[in-house]
Amino acid sequence: MATKDHASDDIYTEFKSDVNMTAAELEKWLKTDESKSVGQDSGDGSSIGHHSGEKIVQILHKKKADLTDDDHAHMHKVHSYISRHLAQGGPDDKTETKTSPWRYSLMNWGHDPLRK
Repeated sequence: MATKDHASDDIYTEFKSDVNMTAAELEKWLKTDESKSVGQDSGDGSSIGHHSGEKIVQILHKKKADLTDDDHAHMHKVHSYISRHLAQGGPDDKTETKTSPWRYSLMNWGHDPLRK
């Protein structure tokens, strides 16, 4: 069984690999109508993914040493969401991917699937 430090390092590495948008890019994206148009409602009029994106921006602004247990828990949630969503695949018609709810949802979680 991994120690907490090892597990924290693993999730940090996965998070940094999964989140391929910068804090500035994600902040700008979250202000768009496209960002606000997708996702499951969290009960306050915005989506769970939109709230997640705001937390991701906060995490991206922190130094690794300053990350809290809550940050690590959210990083794990982000990794799980992105992994599941990517496994589902995007639209069958790849020409629709750029403007698809699938891509927009992933971007709310800090991952742009059109980036390599």
